[in-house]
Amino acid sequence: MSGVRGLRRAPRDGPRAPCSAGWGVAAPAVPGGGVAGDDLIARAGLVHSLSFAWCSLLLPPASSMMAELQPLPCAVRLLSAVALGVLLAGPSSAAAGDAPPGKIAVVGAGIGGSAVAYFLQQHFGPQVQLDVYEKGSEGGRLATIFVNKQQYECGGASIHSLSLHMQDFVKLLGLKHRREVAGKSAIFSGEQFVLEETDWYLLNLFRLWWHYGISFLRLQMWVEEVMEKFMRIYKYQAHGYAFSNLEELLHSLGGETFVNMTQRSVAESLLEVGVTQRFVDDVIAAVLRSSYGQSVLVPAFAGAMSLAGAQGNMWAVEGGNKLVCSGLLKLTKANVIQAKVTGVSLHSSDGKALYQVHYEDDEGQASAFYDMVVIATPLHSSKSNITFENFDPPITDFPGSFHPTITSVIHGYLNSSYFGFPEPKLFPFASILTTDSPDLFFNAMDNICPVNISGTFRRKQPQEAAIWRVLSQQPLDKQQLKTLFRSYYSVQVTEWQAYPHYDSTKSIPPIILHDNLFYLNGVEWVASSMEMAAVAAKNVALLAYNRWYQDLEKIDQKDLMHKMKTEL
Repeated sequence: MSGVRGLRRAPRDGPRAPCSAGWGVAAPAVPGGGVAGDDLIARAGLVHSLSFAWCSLLLPPASSMMAELQPLPCAVRLLSAVALGVLLAGPSSAAAGDAPPGKIAVVGAGIGGSAVAYFLQQHFGPQVQLDVYEKGSEGGRLATIFVNKQQYECGGASIHSLSLHMQDFVKLLGLKHRREVAGKSAIFSGEQFVLEETDWYLLNLFRLWWHYGISFLRLQMWVEEVMEKFMRIYKYQAHGYAFSNLEELLHSLGGETFVNMTQRSVAESLLEVGVTQRFVDDVIAAVLRSSYGQSVLVPAFAGAMSLAGAQGNMWAVEGGNKLVCSGLLKLTKANVIQAKVTGVSLHSSDGKALYQVHYEDDEGQASAFYDMVVIATPLHSSKSNITFENFDPPITDFPGSFHPTITSVIHGYLNSSYFGFPEPKLFPFASILTTDSPDLFFNAMDNICPVNISGTFRRKQPQEAAIWRVLSQQPLDKQQLKTLFRSYYSVQVTEWQAYPHYDSTKSIPPIILHDNLFYLNGVEWVASSMEMAAVAAKNVALLAYNRWYQDLEKIDQKDLMHKMKTEL
């Protein structure tokens, strides 16, 4: 049983990739969705596990952090406000006699593309023809793989409890939350565990205080302040307001502070509010390595979105998170075209812009004309080769690159001795995060559960063969596999271009590429998660709608918070 039986490699376009266990930490899944969507979000998993209890440690389990978050401005009525937003900004608000676009193309069928198709139909009406181009599988970076006839998440794994768009999608589609299977987490330095979760709340709390003082409280206050302001976006969108660029969107939520958070690191921001360097090195680094696969030098806003899971519970969709994407596309009756888009060229008809989408499918090269196009796939050179023709000024490649994440799903027996537990049955952890050590060859690993969990399902005992997901920056070689596992039955490797490499550029891509040509995925350079993609999708749909009907007062409105207070 030693050795790999069936090593498979499946290149894909990036995930939101984390974990599963029980401290409550979050990956880039932003409240609101996560990733950011995302989202904000992100993912039942490793990162979900690490919140150690930043929420569950600060208050007794009976009065969870979620109760404390409910008074956030915007949070109480947000779900009803989202529904209200459809009424306020839907087709009925168009001027009488104004014709909607005849045909709209969406490039990409991930969470951003499927969400924007749904929102576009909500605003422009069901008479608009929606074509969605996808070269791979519906869901994009939300994906599953089969092990022993069971499906497991190998992409975006968990979603934050305050991901309001994602919550709304799940209810709309009649999907269910996956049953949570508890498990403990720990942070490994390469030599020893620097922090371990136990079954005792007071002991966990004492360990955090003993090692890090009140740094975990300072972190909670910082993240809460960011998220309280971020939640304003749902109220803005419920009233039909949109933003023509991401800087305007950020400024409307948190002023220059939010804009500056895209230019300075999360480490710098946390040290400034009194979080200790040791806490940053041990805990913050572990969360960011398991979520973004990067260091504490990621921008503060992206870091806050990743750490937001510490403020609430994480969840996932029964049957797989990708069901949200396929469900939205089915609901909108979008025409999904299995093809690779190679270019967009500008033409005109009766003085109006017309966009020709060029694509390749199994039958060869073809093209189609559209009144409006939304690009819902990354346009950076490392991710896409879509060309733009006849545009003045020209649309060129965007700077920056994407960060590789390798997801290895391994069915095997964990080598607990490597982690300091010679007796396998005594190994207590379901999720292992890691510090930023040069000796470590993996970012995080967790004992994962299938996407369909029965009422009788139980997590495998540590001495039993289990399904482990290992996140790393390079594919694991045989020696590294033998280090982590005593033996294994199978290894399946998925290579993702998962997230932007945040050190590669400080510039934020535009949303408007031309009159009715929009770019959705630039939001990933602010923060990447399922909910962030859903928030961006709603913004693009509102922006397209308001521009089409020349409702310019709904775009880039200044001092929106004051306006909201007076309107309500």
